[in-house]
Amino acid sequence: MSRQTVPIRDDSIRLGQFLKLANLIESGAEAKEVIADGLVSVNGEVETRRGRQLVVGDVVEIGGFEAAVGPPE
Repeated sequence: MSRQTVPIRDDSIRLGQFLKLANLIESGAEAKEVIADGLVSVNGEVETRRGRQLVVGDVVEIGGFEAAVGPPE
């Protein structure tokens, strides 16, 4: 499984926002749906809270794609 690292602007980012930033989903509505359906995992555990705060080093996985939260550029 390939992993991309996506830099964020601040110290943390909400899961729903990160999914959009990493281009893993198209919209906020889609984020709500895939998270509610249990299709998203954070650090290997299913996450159902769209507002979950992610920090640098967290790894998000959806549909065979992984994205790591990277430090600000």
